[in-house]
Amino acid sequence: MENKVQEFNDYRAKMNDKILADNNKLIKRIFNLDTNAFAEGALDIKTKELLGLVASAVLRCDDCVKYHLEGASKTGASHEEVMETLGIATLVGGTIVIPHLRRAYEYWEAIQEENK
Repeated sequence: MENKVQEFNDYRAKMNDKILADNNKLIKRIFNLDTNAFAEGALDIKTKELLGLVASAVLRCDDCVKYHLEGASKTGASHEEVMETLGIATLVGGTIVIPHLRRAYEYWEAIQEENK
């Protein structure tokens, strides 16, 4: 069985390809806006990924949480930085975020294991 990280990325890539192949101008623009929002700017990319992680956890989007955990990892975010970020997300979002916190922690562990 594939690992959690590879399985998520394979599914995401497959579905993004299908969605973008429909050539829907609005969806393509939304995808492009998302890509550009997380590019280097006044805020560095790691900070943007951690901000995205907070927003995703508070909004309770597990796919988005996974996406931003991977982004944070790729930008060199430490375990401590990610855990502090998830702590802030849980504080802001309240106890309803705790199940998402559990899944985020589990996925972060999978990312770290893959990076070894």
